[in-house]
Amino acid sequence: MAISPSDTTALIHARGLSKRFANLVAVDAIDFDVDRGEAFGFLGPNGAGKTSTMRMIGCVSTPSSGTLSVLGMNPITDGPRIRARLGVVPQADTLDMELHVDENLFTYARYFDIPRDVARRRAKELLEFVQLNDRAKDEVEPLSGGMKRRLTIARALVNEPDLLLLDEPTTGLDPQARHLVWDRLYRLKQQGVTIVLTSHYMDEAEQLCDRLVVMDKAKIVASGSPRSLIDRYATREVLELRFKIDAAPALDGKLEGIADRVEVLPDRVLLYTQDGDAAAAAVHERGLQPESTLVRRSTLEDVFLRLTGRSLIE
Repeated sequence: MAISPSDTTALIHARGLSKRFANLVAVDAIDFDVDRGEAFGFLGPNGAGKTSTMRMIGCVSTPSSGTLSVLGMNPITDGPRIRARLGVVPQADTLDMELHVDENLFTYARYFDIPRDVARRRAKELLEFVQLNDRAKDEVEPLSGGMKRRLTIARALVNEPDLLLLDEPTTGLDPQARHLVWDRLYRLKQQGVTIVLTSHYMDEAEQLCDRLVVMDKAKIVASGSPRSLIDRYATREVLELRFKIDAAPALDGKLEGIADRVEVLPDRVLLYTQDGDAAAAAVHERGLQPESTLVRRSTLEDVFLRLTGRSLIE
């Protein structure tokens, strides 16, 4: 096993990185780099290896093999030094319910030996940043899920980290709360904070990531910017057809030549084409009568379906 700092300028550098648990291969020889100031994402379904990768980056899980450097250091020998410069937002909120909102930040700051006056100032500034300053003296338990998530992000920023790690930052949140979290993360990116996140939400990855890798079954199956991946693996538009469940037609040959590619899913049929309206007209000309038709742009969901043959969210 060769785990060592690299001579690359990347903030995170991984080559052949693997993680095994007995007979289970959680991460299988993946390569990636994360540059300073970018937002980098790991996109994939649950069980793809995203969280295991993040735990190795965060120096809480030892790689089984491969090369990994974080902030130019070795996660095995320099774990404490690396962790001191990280901000971590885990999948599940780990806030202290015994403390008030502002006390969660102040107490956490003391773990980094931040002086009391500096800690109180940062707590106040961060609560303003995540729009929770009016809840500073409230208890944590009654806060909504979105508020708790924003408080967790604020706590991760207390030590002014060089690298912010977020594992599924908006899972379980309603759309409004998700957009508030996205807005705060986008502002951090604009400020030059390097962000690494995992997600199984295609729209989240498209909104936040400069670059990303798509993971499936412990491997990286594609990498690039969201736009480049869509351009490479999908068409400009997708025509979605839905048929009545009790009257789904036999489609053998009936859609041939209408689209570049056809995917038949349990609940709908997807036609990948450059002109969705023209494809819809051709469908009707062939005597097919879908219950509904929808023309939309291609997304990362379509990329994942093309690469793996299955939907991103199962």
